[in-house]
Amino acid sequence: MRRRSPTRTLAAAVLAVATLVPLTLGAAPAAGPAPVTTAAATAAGDAGGTPELSPALQKQLDEAIQRVMRQAGIPGVQVGLWMPGRGAYLRAFGVADKETGAPMTDRMAVRIGSVTKTFTATAVLQLVDDGLVGLDDPIAAYLDGVPGGEEIRVRDLLDMRSGLPDYTEDTDFIAAFLDDPQRVFTPEELLPYAYRHDNEFTPGERFRYSNTNYLLLGQLVERVSGRSLEDFVQGRVIAPSGLRRTVFPHGTELPAPYAHGYTKQTANGEVTDSTHWSPSSSWASGALVSDLRDLGRWARDLATGTLLSPGTQAQRLDFLPTGVPDTGYGLGIFNIHGWTGHAGSLFGYENLTIYLPEERATLVVLLNSDVIADDAEPSTLLGRAITGIVTPDHVYDLPLR
Repeated sequence: MRRRSPTRTLAAAVLAVATLVPLTLGAAPAAGPAPVTTAAATAAGDAGGTPELSPALQKQLDEAIQRVMRQAGIPGVQVGLWMPGRGAYLRAFGVADKETGAPMTDRMAVRIGSVTKTFTATAVLQLVDDGLVGLDDPIAAYLDGVPGGEEIRVRDLLDMRSGLPDYTEDTDFIAAFLDDPQRVFTPEELLPYAYRHDNEFTPGERFRYSNTNYLLLGQLVERVSGRSLEDFVQGRVIAPSGLRRTVFPHGTELPAPYAHGYTKQTANGEVTDSTHWSPSSSWASGALVSDLRDLGRWARDLATGTLLSPGTQAQRLDFLPTGVPDTGYGLGIFNIHGWTGHAGSLFGYENLTIYLPEERATLVVLLNSDVIADDAEPSTLLGRAITGIVTPDHVYDLPLR
């Protein structure tokens, strides 16, 4: 399974556009300042009174994270690990801004990419609990103009089994995006890039990750609730979870302090500061901004279902096969070797927001590079290194496909 985002799928598709310079995937960006570790506060207000992990384990994690950063050329990383009974670990490494050398801290906002899908899915499932949406209703009951909409269920959109093509893989979309990364797109402008292609399979037949599904789910929330997606998610999801620095940006801004993002998903294949590229091209599938502590809270709420009825949460966690061993996808949430949650990649930012029910452990990793290294997402390299140390029976590993 591979999560797709506008910038991530640009890589594969740009290679097919003859007028653009091919990207060189797998190469690390030019080395920035050497990683510098800054210990984060773990007082009661930051870690719920949880003591720190043992010094030996902290040292092992520090070394593993910095080793991956050097190998993958990652400028900066924030890590939050909460393990009841064992302790907490909050750290920041490296730089938030390569130009100024400003250090990364554990308080910096970032774009969270596809973790946005967990918020959109929760909004839809709340409407299910409200009795306003049926999971097995066809999307045509709510939205007009969806190809095959009479056969595609709401459930098929949520669990990535609709058969709808991914608009972010359309070459015209890619050209339009690369021509002006700060352009503001509307969902109505984005969906035709998918609709110009035939549906890929019968709904429910198999798993196929497509951002198109979540544009439609965002529109569904707006149509049924009578509110903007941003307003609904803020009022029904973000605020009830106590998230204070999670927002739908109005433009290209991020709340200060924030980390700069660096990507190679460009026409010339050069590493670029993509901090202020417009997230409108991903909207309900990837536009949110958040920080380390908010995502730590959200990972737990998402996995334990605090905002949903038990029955609806059980359906969310009904993980279906993706074609990758020991990896399943539910209703806007995955399970990878026991870790439940989502990963995100957008415009030079990547993150993991995951929870291990078996140990009630939460892991959040935020980084400001999406450049492929060692044939893997940099977030996967970090997740694999961290979980290999703290939960060796449950090692996070998301293959690049």
